Amino acid sequence: MQNRQITIAELPTGTLGPEHFTLGETAKPEPNKGEVLLRVILMSIDAANRSWMKGATYRAAVQAGDPMPTYAICEVIDANGTHLSNGDIVAAEATWSEYVTAKARKVQPLPKVATLSHLMSVYGIAGKTAFHGLMSIGNPIAGETVLVSAAAGSVGGYVGQIAKALGCRVVGIAGGPDKCKWVVDELGFDACVDYREAGLSRALAVACPDGADIYFDNVGGKVLESSLNVMNEKGRVICCGAISQYDTENPTGPRNLPGVIVVKRLKMEGFIVMDFAHNDAKCVRAMQHWVGTGQIKVIEDIVDGLENAPKALIGLLNGDNKGKRLVRVAADPT
Repeated sequence: MQNRQITIAELPTGTLGPEHFTLGETAKPEPNKGEVLLRVILMSIDAANRSWMKGATYRAAVQAGDPMPTYAICEVIDANGTHLSNGDIVAAEATWSEYVTAKARKVQPLPKVATLSHLMSVYGIAGKTAFHGLMSIGNPIAGETVLVSAAAGSVGGYVGQIAKALGCRVVGIAGGPDKCKWVVDELGFDACVDYREAGLSRALAVACPDGADIYFDNVGGKVLESSLNVMNEKGRVICCGAISQYDTENPTGPRNLPGVIVVKRLKMEGFIVMDFAHNDAKCVRAMQHWVGTGQIKVIEDIVDGLENAPKALIGLLNGDNKGKRLVRVAADPT
């Protein structure tokens, strides 16, 4: 049986395009001892996919000819004598492929839920990233102002909703008037600023008349620079991502560093979601409660078809998604 797979045709030197990917077929992989064969059901599409093409990060760089790495929800097709069983639904490191193999000890069995995709959005990597960054680094207190960039995105939308559930005032930053209106009307933010309009620092000052106590940064660059200008003394800056820097060969950094950090005595800390895996159960309990009470809305953007994964990533980098973007490779067996 053949295995459809998307590989990197060539590494981009500028903006990512369809020409940087190749859809091909290989033989379906066979699991070695201690490995299982997985059928990929849902793939996570993240801005980090683009950063992996620029060099080593918290994982090895992606090279030309490599299948594109991803995080996926999969079905065990061949348990191969391991502790898993055929038909188990698991989370695993995978690639943009229909089938992959993985070490059995490295895949995570998943609980049964009514909607499988929620295990990759609100109860998965997006929700956990939002919860862990905000709670463990931001330490929000009711009444504080929380500022969030990429507020319509997979992580930013949950950051704002969690902060609202905790009694904070929440201001988002998003691209375009339609997205800003959606963030306020649908996600319940108190205000949202369009970073594409001129005068971003001034607009943030108006939206945050008492300053910001916490800033959750998903963007970097100019947006980070402008956001630091409205931070209160002893504020906390949570560095989660830098999507404005990934799809360019001319990245820009904030010009007000380190001065603003010193003058305002800010705490600025980066993280990746795995840093707080020991708190995952606590996160899921809290998110289930807020979803159950209606304080958190689950917003997903699901694209059908493995062949559409490159377009899904390119569109995400251009900001055309609302909520967590996924690619459905195969039907949910449950």
